[in-house]
Amino acid sequence: MDFVRVDRENDIAILTIDRQNKLNALDQTVVEEIGQALLELESEGPRAIIVTGAGDRSFIAGADISAMSSMGPLEAKRFSEIGHAAMALLDRSPVPTIAAVNGFALGGGCEVAIACDIRIAAQNALFGFPEVGLGILPGMGGTQRLPRLIGPALAKELIFTGRRIDAEEARGMGLVNRVVGQGEALSAAKELAAEISANGPVAVRHAKAAANRAQDVDLISGLEYEADQFALLFASEDAKEGMGAFVEKRKPGFVGR
Repeated sequence: MDFVRVDRENDIAILTIDRQNKLNALDQTVVEEIGQALLELESEGPRAIIVTGAGDRSFIAGADISAMSSMGPLEAKRFSEIGHAAMALLDRSPVPTIAAVNGFALGGGCEVAIACDIRIAAQNALFGFPEVGLGILPGMGGTQRLPRLIGPALAKELIFTGRRIDAEEARGMGLVNRVVGQGEALSAAKELAAEISANGPVAVRHAKAAANRAQDVDLISGLEYEADQFALLFASEDAKEGMGAFVEKRKPGFVGR
């Protein structure tokens, strides 16, 4: 791939968007490569995925406006659909996904970040949806995921104004989980990913599936799904190992089955 690379550190996969001459902006090729990388990772079985941007100036500065400016309605619809497919792979990845945000996370960049489960932002991170200032709207899930993440009123304010917010304001809104020093987002994401990866991987996958289901169904249906996932785990080797290790006062050795 030309603009996306994947590195492995033990059970952690690090997906880096590297198009620094365009501040890692998204065109159709970059979005397709993100989707391709995520599909390949599903078969490789990492225990966590970190998404970041190359360099310290930009996570993803947004969509490539020069590429979008010549699109007609059908081309724009196709670009949006490709973006939706890639973001769904992040959102619905069976393993936890963490955005390590450095610098600009605007428009499509913010949409990539909010498609992840967890966001860690460096102090120089800037978030926002500037699309209305260009005469368009967020087209890769921003109008749908942001209200679910921070509530409709705050989401509408950000989307309608196109205002940029810094990392601390983003944390106050619930858009960001934590803020770290400039240049420290990736290392903090690796630490968190390692903490997650130390737990039973089958349990984490089922826990993510249950938490995602909560966004789609009513409480009663969600509780039924949770009970099913809870019960299924008792057939796993990891559950027997984890509870056995607790009783025997030792560290568990999870095998992912």
